[in-house]
Amino acid sequence: MEAANRGAKEAGGLSVGLNIELLHEQRPNEYLDRLVEFHYFFVRKVMFLKYSIGFILFPGGYGTMDELFESLTLLQNGKTENFGVVLFGSHYWSKLVGWLADTMLPRRYISPEDMDLFKVTDDPQAALAHVLARLHAVARDTAPDGQAP
Repeated sequence: MEAANRGAKEAGGLSVGLNIELLHEQRPNEYLDRLVEFHYFFVRKVMFLKYSIGFILFPGGYGTMDELFESLTLLQNGKTENFGVVLFGSHYWSKLVGWLADTMLPRRYISPEDMDLFKVTDDPQAALAHVLARLHAVARDTAPDGQAP
């Protein structure tokens, strides 16, 4: 998270940290303009989803997987729309994506279109483009004249 906060700060944007209270990790970094601390993971995820336009997930552990599958479930069920999900680092994510395609999809636990709910990339520009395209597609689809604002 520090890299994202540093990038936002250096680009002149607002750098916000949503910190979770853990026993051995998650200390706020020096690049934050605003810090919000949470005791419960589910409350933190609600804030991520409420105030974000997308997730760009880098390799991580259980918390990363929790955030990934929460966001995909909400997209799959139409609970959120203007939200792009990017898995950054194709080598890291390839086996998980393969498992989704080879195990969950044939058993019909997910639909073929569910595989389109996320993008895997190693390119920062492609990651950003995916999040923005998702945001603009929803804005265009919901605008009265059919054009993105």
